[in-house]
Amino acid sequence: MLDFAIKLVENLGIFGAGLFIAIESIVIPLPSELVLLLSGFNVSTGEFSFFPLWVTTSIGSLIGALVLYSIGYGFSKERLSRIVSSYGKYLGVKDSDLSKSFNLFERYGSAIILLGRLFPLIRSLVSVPAGLAKMNLVKFSILTLAGSSIFNAAWIYIGIQLGDKWRNAEEWANTLNLVVNIGIFAVIGALIIRAIRNWKTARSQ
Repeated sequence: MLDFAIKLVENLGIFGAGLFIAIESIVIPLPSELVLLLSGFNVSTGEFSFFPLWVTTSIGSLIGALVLYSIGYGFSKERLSRIVSSYGKYLGVKDSDLSKSFNLFERYGSAIILLGRLFPLIRSLVSVPAGLAKMNLVKFSILTLAGSSIFNAAWIYIGIQLGDKWRNAEEWANTLNLVVNIGIFAVIGALIIRAIRNWKTARSQ
């Protein structure tokens, strides 16, 4: 995948970097940090200019986020509520839990979107609940651009500073991804265990 990213950037330049970031925002496992590091290296050699690269990659982040936002937006609260009413007992989820989740997102959604853009994996996932909660599209776009711009600028800058040693930061990126992934999978594991227990309880009744 990294080889594909390198070829994309080499063949399409700044546009290729922006395109890859857009794809990465939708297809979660792709290594956006490494592409930004590579692009930063290209800035250090004078092949790219920082500002156009920063703008292009940030727009790419927004485009990818809007795709996931639209998927969430097309899934109405009513439809989700019907699913929870039918199958929620097996997962330990109630209609009241759903309402609390939406209320929580309405109260803290801006911070969740803005800060979520700074972390791998989470930066893609937060777009779906924003669509589900029908967050204002302009507000969502501004927050996404703000958070993504910070994320992209930081990794591009690191790539500039490392120069031709930009691959050295791969270990940092992998470690950060690993920490975030472990946290997410731990939460998923806890939910699965909870669902199994609730399913057994429902069967015994």
